Amino acid sequence: MLNRETQNIKVAALGGVGETGKNMYVIEVDQDMFVIDAGLMFPENEMLGIDIVIPDITYLVENKDRIQGIFLTHGHEDAIGSLPYVLKKINVPVYGTKLTVALANEKLKEHDFRGKAKFVTIHSDSRLSFETADISFFKTTHTIPDSVGICIHTSEGNIVHTGDFKFDHTAPEMYKPEMGKMATIGDEGVLCLLSDSTEAERPGYSTSEELVARQMSDAFHEASGRIIIACFASNLIRIQQVFNAAKENGRKVAVVGKSIQRVLDVAVSLGYLNVDPDQIIPIGDVKKHQDKEVVILATGIQGEPIEALQKMAKQAHKLINIQKGDTVFIAATPTPGIEILMYKTIDMLFRAGASVFSGYKKVHVSGHGSQEELKLMLNLMKPKYLIPIQGEYRMLVAHAKLAYSMGMKENQVIIPDKGEVIEYKNEKMKISGRVPAGNVLIDGIGVGDVGNIVLRDRRLLSQDGIFTVVVTLSKKEKTIASGPEIISRGFVYVRESEKLMEQSTKLVREIVESYLSRDAYEWSNIKQDIRDQLNYLLFEKTKRRPMILPIIMEV
Repeated sequence: MLNRETQNIKVAALGGVGETGKNMYVIEVDQDMFVIDAGLMFPENEMLGIDIVIPDITYLVENKDRIQGIFLTHGHEDAIGSLPYVLKKINVPVYGTKLTVALANEKLKEHDFRGKAKFVTIHSDSRLSFETADISFFKTTHTIPDSVGICIHTSEGNIVHTGDFKFDHTAPEMYKPEMGKMATIGDEGVLCLLSDSTEAERPGYSTSEELVARQMSDAFHEASGRIIIACFASNLIRIQQVFNAAKENGRKVAVVGKSIQRVLDVAVSLGYLNVDPDQIIPIGDVKKHQDKEVVILATGIQGEPIEALQKMAKQAHKLINIQKGDTVFIAATPTPGIEILMYKTIDMLFRAGASVFSGYKKVHVSGHGSQEELKLMLNLMKPKYLIPIQGEYRMLVAHAKLAYSMGMKENQVIIPDKGEVIEYKNEKMKISGRVPAGNVLIDGIGVGDVGNIVLRDRRLLSQDGIFTVVVTLSKKEKTIASGPEIISRGFVYVRESEKLMEQSTKLVREIVESYLSRDAYEWSNIKQDIRDQLNYLLFEKTKRRPMILPIIMEV
């Protein structure tokens, strides 16, 4: 027990609840704030043209003097991806394990980060002391080594964030979970458990990685031609299995993708990937080897490996294309929004003459625990309160139901919404308020300059196109000097809709002339009238509503 008496505890999720990715959680112990993870999310289908989505950190910026540090659970994009943007606004220490810190540093380099970043490397036996709390760590099993859970020790009990986890008893040494440590934390007394809910809907246990490794090696042995594997760049356990299976079957590995090269260099140099340098060949040397001696590893972030496969299937990839006799393994779970892309790609691969393994033969499993593993975590931690995190709303609800089945009461499980503050007061934990939270959209180099209005415009443009009307007026003579000229994009093909264009031109001319005959008029009124009347005419004739842009000029 700590000597310090804790007066106030608050927990808030700025991201990672009701969605997949963008993890960021704030734990407040009296005056100190501890931030866990700074992740990003990839855009949903309706976020047209958006590159990535990061959490709204207004609350952190307003309270930056209270923040003791950002604590990273692991090195995936959903935990470290927004760091370059966050560290521009708040200068605080970032704590993480050796591999996580190395990958976070690479992330900053990739973004040409010019500010100061103070990284502190911890390991699972580190214990940090702050004025209001101590922080310790425990190893978890995930698809990347050096993944940890975080325990904040207070006088009211421990606040535990599990990080991404599953329990795989056959996991290689560097992926083994520290179950003894978890049990000790549980015995000390856990006030509140923030637990990963990604696979809370899936019964049973997540399949063992050892089974994946065995099946992958067998499949490599059976394949007579080239083998092409699509996976995510930071899924190191899968990449290790690919190199192992290739070695067992006498194959060389060629790598496609910038992001994997970066991850490979870091992981190999730090000893987290065991790869024989002779095993890797440049992609340009693939043709120098027989097909049965080659594995091509295509990786990237989010949909990139799938998009790369699609290009290969279309014979449009710059470096390598699918040929008859190839065997393709898709070792990636599609993130929400890219499932359709994945199934279309599989179809195209078959058309191009490849055999495809995805899902039905175990060449990939989830890095998150299924229901029985979530129950095991609850049994080890024995929390007074559970806050399900990291998952869409239905996953959080499924996790809550598991807790009820184990005897927890409804008032002991709190399903948070983004920005809701859960406060521990008078020996009760409940929602007590809100802080700013939401999505900040990144498009190109613009951070947050694309909001709902811009997205709505993009959506309208994507649905019914744009209809631009240009009119030039002579103010002196009160006549139309030129136009109306109509430009249509994505609405109708002008050459085949001449009658509609004539009607539109006539209508605009009549509107403009009626205003010119008056003594005084406002341009804004002319534009609004053109919009309203054109909107009515175009909808009546086509049942479509394009975005109408009237442009009025003067000579």
